Amino acid sequence: MTDQLPIRRALLSVSDKTGLVDLGRALAERGVELLSTGGSAKALRDAGLTVRDVAEITEFPEMMDGRVKTLHPRVHGGLLALRDNADHVAAMEEHGIGPIDLLVVNLYPFEETVAKGADYDTCIENIDIGGPAMIRAAAKNHGFVTTIVDVEDYEALIGDMDQHNGATCPKFRKKMAQVAYARTAAYDAAVSNWMAGAIGVETPRRRAFAGTLAQGLRYGENPHQQAAFYTDGVNRAGVATAVQHQGKELSYNNINDTDAAFELVAEFDPAQGPAVAIIKHANPCGVARGESLVEAYKSALACDSTSAFGGIIALNQPLDADTATEISKIFTEVVIAPEASDEAKAIFAAKKNLRLLTTGGLPDVKSGGLTYRPVAGGMLVQDKDVGFVGLDDLKVVTKRAPTETEMADLLFAWKVAKHVKSNAIVYCKDGATVGVGAGQMSRVDSCRIAARKAEDMAEALGLETPLTKGSVVASDAFFPFADGLLTAAAAGATAVIQPGGSMRDDEVIAAADEAGLAMVLTGMRHFRH
Repeated sequence: MTDQLPIRRALLSVSDKTGLVDLGRALAERGVELLSTGGSAKALRDAGLTVRDVAEITEFPEMMDGRVKTLHPRVHGGLLALRDNADHVAAMEEHGIGPIDLLVVNLYPFEETVAKGADYDTCIENIDIGGPAMIRAAAKNHGFVTTIVDVEDYEALIGDMDQHNGATCPKFRKKMAQVAYARTAAYDAAVSNWMAGAIGVETPRRRAFAGTLAQGLRYGENPHQQAAFYTDGVNRAGVATAVQHQGKELSYNNINDTDAAFELVAEFDPAQGPAVAIIKHANPCGVARGESLVEAYKSALACDSTSAFGGIIALNQPLDADTATEISKIFTEVVIAPEASDEAKAIFAAKKNLRLLTTGGLPDVKSGGLTYRPVAGGMLVQDKDVGFVGLDDLKVVTKRAPTETEMADLLFAWKVAKHVKSNAIVYCKDGATVGVGAGQMSRVDSCRIAARKAEDMAEALGLETPLTKGSVVASDAFFPFADGLLTAAAAGATAVIQPGGSMRDDEVIAAADEAGLAMVLTGMRHFRH
């Protein structure tokens, strides 16, 4: 590999023209001959720069609506030739192939086209062919060719050239080659995944996933684990698209928990009133609706104020000053909301360690997508859980039907249970959680833990009886035995919502009738592991 590679000839062909003219001018000032195509060439000429068309080099015009312009031996030979190989050099001389020392290409905006909801044919036309082919060729030959695919690397390119008297160093070329292959891999992943969905292939033979680095992280879940945060290019309101107004850098666990909190609170339509979710270790420790945002926050906090300390708070409406003042009374890691008032921001400014994020909106909880999780030797892939249950979907199976108030709380509890690690049990009363049992191997243990937390909070609040008295309870999956149901009844629950489907449903229903409980079945499970 050549240590110093002078840049004498560059091919610039970009879809995104950001920074193109400045780069072209910087290269021209350093004596670099510019080759280009189509709109890129026009932009450079309009800026007063001298440019040779690739068509002049290949002696073939651009054709087929630009589909064919760079797929030619005089382009790919100039990129792939080994300059220290006599046979390669001889072939270049024989066929009139000039070396290309620098390739600057970014690709047709396929991902952006799909994101805009374009039709099938438009998406197909935005699949770049010549660009990836040139990128892969140049990156393979990084011993002699520098490959740039991202606008953010233009400055680094010029800096490396200036540092090495108009050349680039091997370390820089290797780094840019890796970036280039990652870009083409991500591009092909986007195309293949889109096409699978477009033509209805539910389980494609091969799946590819790609992301763009958003930030390096100090460590992962634990200090001995390296980690980074990548975005997937989907313009969905959430932690990946949020603006951070204050506080130190988010950690791996902060990002994971903030995402969980915001996805949960988005289940509650802001047009139907304020809602607040408090998350700790990816599980809700309090969720509530209220007449005002501050009232919703107080109710959510009252579910488990001990666990809420150092937690994540998500709001479904803009953060106001009253709510910010109340939140400031305990230590909180992150607050995420669609917006925040200037007064609220000023109140939080006194809390240096508190991160405030705004997103401009709520994620669409009904929008699909894939989730994936690595396992030894492979990966599990599934549709995102966008299951929804409304009033008309419920089946009353007990002698007593729920009251109107109970039914409203049952639907509330069901939305929360969807976001609790299994086995999940959620007690709710008056539009607020009053006990949450999560992540237990036994469902009856989740029932007991949730009830015990409610007892502890009653004692802390000076209440004579726990708030589970007169509450409703949601179970993310069926009760395999009646014991879990009876534990909930003993805690004071009066109505139950669960999927049903157990071999012992009749036994569980009979137990509910005997205890005077109302019970509805959803026919839908919400496991979350």
